Amino acid sequence: MTPDAEQVWLRTRARLRAAVGEDVFTSWFARLELEEVVGDLVHLSVPTRFLCSWIQSNYVEKILDALRQEDDGIARLHVTVRVNGQARPRLVTASEPPVEAELPLQPAAPRPLPALVSPGPAQPAAPGDALSGSALDRKLTFDTFVAGGANEMALGVARQVASAAANNVVTFNPVYIHSSVGLGKTHLLNAIAWAAGASDTTRNIVYLTADHFMYHFITAVKSQSALAFKEWLRRIDLLLIDDMQFLQGKSATEFGHTLSTLISGTKQVVVAGDAPPRDLDMLDDRVRSRLSGGLVIPIAPFDPELRRAIVQKRADQATSRFAGLSFPPAVIDYIARSIVSHGRDLDGAVNRLVAANQLTGEPITVPLAEKTLQDLIRNRETPRVRIEDILKIVSRHYKVARTELLSSRRSRDVVRPRQIAMYLAKALTSRSLPEIGRKFGGRDHTTVLHSVRKVEQLMSQDGDLTQEIELLRRMLEE
Repeated sequence: MTPDAEQVWLRTRARLRAAVGEDVFTSWFARLELEEVVGDLVHLSVPTRFLCSWIQSNYVEKILDALRQEDDGIARLHVTVRVNGQARPRLVTASEPPVEAELPLQPAAPRPLPALVSPGPAQPAAPGDALSGSALDRKLTFDTFVAGGANEMALGVARQVASAAANNVVTFNPVYIHSSVGLGKTHLLNAIAWAAGASDTTRNIVYLTADHFMYHFITAVKSQSALAFKEWLRRIDLLLIDDMQFLQGKSATEFGHTLSTLISGTKQVVVAGDAPPRDLDMLDDRVRSRLSGGLVIPIAPFDPELRRAIVQKRADQATSRFAGLSFPPAVIDYIARSIVSHGRDLDGAVNRLVAANQLTGEPITVPLAEKTLQDLIRNRETPRVRIEDILKIVSRHYKVARTELLSSRRSRDVVRPRQIAMYLAKALTSRSLPEIGRKFGGRDHTTVLHSVRKVEQLMSQDGDLTQEIELLRRMLEE
């Protein structure tokens, strides 16, 4: 893959983010990776079958259009599933032609995932069986995890859970790890699975992303095998659920039943999400309470020392693989100081510099880093404001319970803060009016629009209110 192709893909991602908004981009496009460009055909990959099927059915035209705006020579798109970090199949093979998207698009049937569930070779599912877990990444172990002040508690708990599970003991249950994107949640869940299954390959250890859980559930319902799916879940010894925030609808209800059954049967459950349990609005109060009643562990944003340690670790791994490769300390410092978003961008920065060195032979220096990483630094993301954050800040500022803001109460001491919260949601997030209405207790979009216009009118007449809302805005953006 040429540097030019990678730059086209980076610009395409930026176009998609601007077109669909941050929430939709994070949900469906963030894990798309460019694999190859062959002639006019672009090959992308995603980590799960569910995500592959969803993108093929709903977003191929939009992705292809964004690609064409960057390179008018692109005519076709190929989307496949990554397994153990590798996309399969590569572009055109004799036995299996690619799924290509040319307008008008006919959605392609998703290919079956392999039945890899846990580190051990003994698995109950046959290849292609719907009852299989998400693939584990062999690179994501405790040995490759870089510890620091931001994540040391989460790492300690993860090690303890893995050790206890390996000895058929349950300690903290459930364990819930939360942080913003790219701070190591997936790494820890994979590491727990590998460590817990190392000593006993017969143990039923299942790692599932939320979208994979939903795919299993929907498939089971459609094929009238929901009972078999539920029985399979209830035989699990260690269940690890990732990206909890993406769980929706009846799948969230089924997760609640599974959680209760496994905990009652002294089976270990570990969950990761991007928000604390109390902010997972798609779960009912009972399930949120069950998660909150376990051990809830946050991972904080990385400090400069941890960022430098991560970059140094990844650089050391790269230099051990490529003869003659060297990362000067000044380059390590530059990356750690300049890229402050999350761990995946730090990994990506090291990978880009390695690629630039291997392709051009140019030694890794600060000028090369400035040239190669300019888009990562220029497009450094500001913290993403979520409606959950707005509800929390408004609730605290006006001393109104979050449940009151979402209720149907019409008293002035509740209505005004609720309207201000809706105004901030419209101003600071990419959510549509109907989406905001659903987040505020299932209200109609016209109610949200009325609230936004009402607050704008009041701000034009009341300077104190304008300053107050500006203060809330700064609190959220910081």
